[in-house]
Amino acid sequence: MSSFKGSFNYTVDNKGRINIPAKMRKNLAPEANNSFVITRGFEECIFIYPNDEWAKREAEIGKLQQTDPQHRYFTRMLLNHATDAELDGQYRIILPKELLQYAKIENDVFIMGVFDRIEVWNPVEYQKYLDGQQEDYLTVASKVFEKKE
Repeated sequence: MSSFKGSFNYTVDNKGRINIPAKMRKNLAPEANNSFVITRGFEECIFIYPNDEWAKREAEIGKLQQTDPQHRYFTRMLLNHATDAELDGQYRIILPKELLQYAKIENDVFIMGVFDRIEVWNPVEYQKYLDGQQEDYLTVASKVFEKKE
Protein backbone atom coordinates (compact mmCIF):
# COMPACT_ATOMS: atom_id res chain seq x y z
CA MET A 1 0.00 0.00 0.00
CA SER A 2 1.45 3.36 -1.04
CA SER A 3 1.00 6.24 1.37
CA PHE A 4 2.16 9.83 0.94
CA LYS A 5 2.47 12.86 3.18
CA GLY A 6 4.36 16.15 3.25
CA SER A 7 4.78 18.87 0.67
CA PHE A 8 7.55 20.04 -1.63
CA ASN A 9 8.22 22.91 -4.02
CA TYR A 10 9.69 21.92 -7.38
CA THR A 11 9.66 23.03 -10.99
CA VAL A 12 8.33 21.42 -14.13
CA ASP A 13 10.83 21.24 -16.99
CA ASN A 14 10.15 22.27 -20.59
CA LYS A 15 9.10 18.70 -21.44
CA GLY A 16 6.44 18.65 -18.72
CA ARG A 17 8.41 16.44 -16.33
CA ILE A 18 8.51 16.68 -12.55
CA ASN A 19 10.61 14.80 -10.05
CA ILE A 20 8.80 12.66 -7.54
CA PRO A 21 10.40 13.68 -4.21
CA ALA A 22 12.65 11.03 -2.60
CA LYS A 23 10.60 11.05 0.62
CA MET A 24 7.53 10.12 -1.44
CA ARG A 25 9.34 7.52 -3.53
CA LYS A 26 10.36 5.65 -0.37
CA ASN A 27 6.65 5.26 0.49
CA LEU A 28 5.78 3.85 -2.91
CA ALA A 29 4.60 0.25 -2.51
CA PRO A 30 6.54 -2.41 -4.44
CA GLU A 31 3.20 -3.42 -6.04
CA ALA A 32 3.07 -0.03 -7.76
CA ASN A 33 6.12 -1.08 -9.81
CA ASN A 34 7.17 2.60 -10.23
CA SER A 35 4.05 3.11 -12.36
CA PHE A 36 1.33 5.71 -11.93
CA VAL A 37 -1.96 6.93 -13.32
CA ILE A 38 -2.20 10.69 -13.72
CA THR A 39 -5.59 12.38 -13.94
CA ARG A 40 -7.55 15.53 -13.29
CA GLY A 41 -7.98 16.52 -9.64
CA PHE A 42 -11.15 17.85 -8.08
CA GLU A 43 -9.92 21.40 -7.65
CA GLU A 44 -7.52 22.79 -10.25
CA CYS A 45 -4.77 20.30 -9.50
CA ILE A 46 -3.42 17.03 -10.85
CA PHE A 47 -3.85 13.67 -9.09
CA ILE A 48 -1.06 11.11 -9.38
CA TYR A 49 -2.02 7.64 -8.16
CA PRO A 50 0.52 4.80 -7.90
CA ASN A 51 -0.78 1.75 -9.73
CA ASP A 52 -1.58 -0.17 -6.53
CA GLU A 53 -3.83 2.65 -5.31
CA TRP A 54 -5.33 3.28 -8.75
CA ALA A 55 -6.47 -0.35 -8.85
CA LYS A 56 -8.56 0.39 -5.73
CA ARG A 57 -10.08 3.47 -7.40
CA GLU A 58 -10.94 1.43 -10.49
CA ALA A 59 -12.74 -1.12 -8.31
CA GLU A 60 -14.77 1.69 -6.71
CA ILE A 61 -15.58 3.24 -10.09
CA GLY A 62 -16.65 -0.17 -11.39
CA LYS A 63 -19.33 -0.27 -8.69
CA LEU A 64 -20.91 3.01 -9.77
CA GLN A 65 -24.32 2.83 -11.42
CA GLN A 66 -23.81 3.56 -15.09
CA THR A 67 -27.53 4.26 -15.40
CA ASP A 68 -27.08 7.28 -13.10
CA PRO A 69 -26.17 10.45 -15.10
CA GLN A 70 -23.95 11.83 -12.30
CA HIS A 71 -22.04 8.57 -12.03
CA ARG A 72 -21.49 8.50 -15.79
CA TYR A 73 -20.33 12.12 -15.82
CA PHE A 74 -17.88 11.54 -12.96
CA THR A 75 -16.50 8.40 -14.61
CA ARG A 76 -16.06 10.17 -17.94
CA MET A 77 -14.31 13.20 -16.44
CA LEU A 78 -11.94 11.14 -14.34
CA LEU A 79 -11.05 8.61 -17.02
CA ASN A 80 -11.05 11.02 -19.96
CA HIS A 81 -7.93 12.66 -18.56
CA ALA A 82 -6.29 9.55 -17.09
CA THR A 83 -2.95 8.49 -18.50
CA ASP A 84 -0.31 5.95 -17.50
CA ALA A 85 3.18 7.06 -16.50
CA GLU A 86 6.38 5.46 -15.25
CA LEU A 87 9.31 6.89 -13.38
CA ASP A 88 12.30 7.43 -15.63
CA GLY A 89 15.90 6.85 -14.55
CA GLN A 90 16.00 10.25 -12.85
CA TYR A 91 12.73 9.64 -10.94
CA ARG A 92 10.65 11.94 -13.13
CA ILE A 93 7.24 11.52 -14.71
CA ILE A 94 5.74 13.41 -17.61
CA LEU A 95 2.57 15.37 -16.89
CA PRO A 96 0.27 15.62 -19.92
CA LYS A 97 0.06 19.07 -21.47
CA GLU A 98 -3.74 19.27 -21.13
CA LEU A 99 -3.50 18.55 -17.40
CA LEU A 100 -0.77 21.16 -16.95
CA GLN A 101 -3.08 23.66 -18.64
CA TYR A 102 -6.06 22.57 -16.50
CA ALA A 103 -4.00 23.06 -13.32
CA LYS A 104 -2.53 26.37 -14.63
CA ILE A 105 1.00 25.02 -14.15
CA GLU A 106 3.80 26.68 -16.07
CA ASN A 107 7.04 26.52 -14.05
CA ASP A 108 6.70 26.15 -10.29
CA VAL A 109 4.78 23.28 -8.74
CA PHE A 110 3.63 22.49 -5.22
CA ILE A 111 3.67 18.72 -4.68
CA MET A 112 1.69 17.33 -1.76
CA GLY A 113 1.18 13.83 -0.42
CA VAL A 114 -2.48 13.05 0.34
CA PHE A 115 -2.44 9.46 1.67
CA ASP A 116 -3.15 7.35 -1.44
CA ARG A 117 -2.17 9.95 -4.03
CA ILE A 118 0.15 12.80 -4.85
CA GLU A 119 -1.37 16.16 -5.76
CA VAL A 120 0.42 18.65 -8.01
CA TRP A 121 -0.65 22.29 -7.85
CA ASN A 122 0.33 25.66 -9.20
CA PRO A 123 1.49 27.23 -5.88
CA VAL A 124 -0.56 30.39 -6.53
CA GLU A 125 -3.72 28.35 -7.18
CA TYR A 126 -3.14 26.30 -4.03
CA GLN A 127 -2.89 29.49 -1.97
CA LYS A 128 -6.12 30.75 -3.57
CA TYR A 129 -7.75 27.44 -2.61
CA LEU A 130 -6.63 27.87 1.00
CA ASP A 131 -7.70 31.52 1.09
CA GLY A 132 -11.12 30.59 -0.28
CA GLN A 133 -12.00 28.21 2.54
CA GLN A 134 -15.09 29.32 4.47
CA GLU A 135 -13.94 27.88 7.79
CA ASP A 136 -10.58 27.62 9.51
CA TYR A 137 -8.66 24.37 10.00
CA LEU A 138 -9.72 23.88 13.63
CA THR A 139 -13.42 24.30 12.82
CA VAL A 140 -13.23 21.85 9.94
CA ALA A 141 -11.24 19.36 12.03
CA SER A 142 -13.87 19.56 14.78
CA LYS A 143 -16.62 18.76 12.29
CA VAL A 144 -14.70 15.98 10.55
CA PHE A 145 -13.88 14.22 13.80
CA GLU A 146 -17.17 14.95 15.54
CA LYS A 147 -18.54 11.80 17.12
CA LYS A 148 -21.80 10.64 15.60
CA GLU A 149 -24.18 9.16 18.11
